Amino acid sequence: MAHVPQTFFDALAVRTWCGLALESLGRAREEIDAINVYPVADGDTGTNLYLTVESAVAAVEAVFAGHAVDSARTGSPSLADAVRAMAHGALIGARGNSGTILAQLLR
Repeated sequence: MAHVPQTFFDALAVRTWCGLALESLGRAREEIDAINVYPVADGDTGTNLYLTVESAVAAVEAVFAGHAVDSARTGSPSLADAVRAMAHGALIGARGNSGTILAQLLR
C-alpha cells in the first residue's frame, strides 16, 4: 500500500469530513430512523447519529474560530486540536446508544 504523507490529513480534512458526514446523515436520518429496530424499535437512531455529529461539527468549528481570533496564530489549527475537538464534541453531544458508539469510534 502506498504511503500517504502526514500533510494530506490535516485539520481542514477533519473539518471537511465532519461537514460531509453531517450533510449525509441529514439526508439519511429519516431512512435510518425508519429501519431502526435494535435494541428497541424507537425510531431515533438516524436522529441520534445526526445530533452527535452536529455536536462534533460545532466543536471543530469552535476550534477553527478560536484559532482565527487568536492573532498570534497563523494558518489552521493542528490536526491534533481538530481531532480532539471532534471526539470531545461527539462525546459531549452523544445521543442514545448509537451516538455513544459513534463518539467512541471517533475517539
